[in-house]
Amino acid sequence: MTAKTLPGTMRVAVLTEPGSIVVETRPLPSPAAAEVLIEVRSVGVCGSDTHYFDHGRIGDHVVTGPLVLGHESAGVIVAVGDGVDPARVGERVAIEPGVPCRSCEQCLTGHYNLCPDMVFHATPPVDGTLAEYVTHPSSFAFALPDSVSLDEGAMLEPLSVGIWACRRAGVAPGVRVLVTGAGPVGQLAAQVASAFGASEVVVADVNAHRLSVASSLGASEVVDVSSTSLSDAYAGRPGPDVVLECSGHEGSTRAAIHVAAPAGRVVLIGMGGDTLALPLGDVQNRELEVTGVFRYANTWPTAIDLVASGRVSLAPLATGHFDLDGTQGALTAARTDPHAIKSIIHPQGVERADDR
Repeated sequence: MTAKTLPGTMRVAVLTEPGSIVVETRPLPSPAAAEVLIEVRSVGVCGSDTHYFDHGRIGDHVVTGPLVLGHESAGVIVAVGDGVDPARVGERVAIEPGVPCRSCEQCLTGHYNLCPDMVFHATPPVDGTLAEYVTHPSSFAFALPDSVSLDEGAMLEPLSVGIWACRRAGVAPGVRVLVTGAGPVGQLAAQVASAFGASEVVVADVNAHRLSVASSLGASEVVDVSSTSLSDAYAGRPGPDVVLECSGHEGSTRAAIHVAAPAGRVVLIGMGGDTLALPLGDVQNRELEVTGVFRYANTWPTAIDLVASGRVSLAPLATGHFDLDGTQGALTAARTDPHAIKSIIHPQGVERADDR
């Protein structure tokens, strides 16, 4: 069912080779059974998008042909497939970009983020959402309350990473937390830790502006590690019970592990090199738990609630707005602007980002 007359074609930003984005025209997709057609309004730029743009690969995920980037997305449902309530047309939604098989062992035990047959936007060869329209399973398109903008809806994806990391780390009332790296995920992980009741949330980075943002968003303390080491910052005081490592930098990871409290939990979130040298003496002598995170599972309802209730603030992180033709500039904004945190691309045009 369709609420309005739709075009027969749409514009799409395509990565044709590393360093090259071309805007093409493609046929408008039609929603299959149990799917919805979404008019995409907001797409956040992720570090993985930039990495694919620069290098054409992330680890084992290699771009072998034209690829549409983008997986942090929100928009408006404009048509539905068979089996979907027609009342959903007109609904503002955030898109959970990974669709698991829902029948394998990992899915059935609640670990659907580890599904071996996961279909995830902008992970080769699956196209992402830098398009005017996308189809998506209805059950992975989450309705947004009026108090949550579509830009915020797009940022629920990196917020979900922060939620999943805090859950994996066991962040709870009274826990002391250190977040290393004040990029988008670090900013959000810090806010989630506070919302989950952490008694102390320290954020460390080398970018003074990002540290200022973290402080304004509720961090207990910030540490500029370009001038103060973590060892000095924690001298004479208890170390963090939880480390949320968001920088992906090997030196930062080692320094954070070094100050972690005995029996502390270290969650590796940031994407760095394929291998990492860990200070095993610290890990063994203090019985530290070191784990990674891979995306998230069952986080969107929590993410929506945290934003709608005001316990997490997303709007200050959106530092640049671009149309589809400006995709390449959005992907590279942080290289020239030290104040850039999260670029948002609007496939329908910046002026239509959140019109009702």
